[in-house]
Amino acid sequence: MEIKNEMYLFDLEKGDIIGVDEAGRGPLAGPVVAAVAKLKNYDKRLDKINDSKKLSEKVREELFDVILSNFEIGVGIATVEEIDEINILNATFLAMRRAIEDISEDVKFEKVLVDGNHKIREFSLEQEPIVKGDSKSLSIAAASIIAKVTRDRIMIECDREYPGYGLAKHKGYGTKVHREAILEKGVKKIHRKSFLKKILGE
Repeated sequence: MEIKNEMYLFDLEKGDIIGVDEAGRGPLAGPVVAAVAKLKNYDKRLDKINDSKKLSEKVREELFDVILSNFEIGVGIATVEEIDEINILNATFLAMRRAIEDISEDVKFEKVLVDGNHKIREFSLEQEPIVKGDSKSLSIAAASIIAKVTRDRIMIECDREYPGYGLAKHKGYGTKVHREAILEKGVKKIHRKSFLKKILGE
């Protein structure tokens, strides 16, 4: 079978790799979630995979289970408290390191492909940052979908705990509805205090 999937071929050229990506760097509420993916077997259904931001929520949900069947997966989370304590960039790296720890016990790999232009800090294994990696690498794109769906599900749970903020809809991003709810109902445990200074006029 001749495979024409360019994202799969991109990974093939890079050798024995895993791809890592995150979801939730920008929101005002909720954790940052990272995921790591290593392909086990290629399946034609994987041709639908793309950067998670370019896919609808419905398609991401459908691909979630396809990815779990065909990739080894690790997930790592950095909490709201950690984001406020060490800043969002460092918290993102922390979540990525946790995701790699989550996968690496059984899974062997030689290099980590990281979405973006930064290498993961405090991480000694070989790594290569790939700008716009989630639209070039199948493994990074798969990781981006797992991270996004996992985080979205967390935010839907948070919406039940903190009703009235619209978290299930905007997933914690700084929409007009969300900003107005913060001013009206106050800051909750789910909010990143370091992200709210401008809104609160501090």
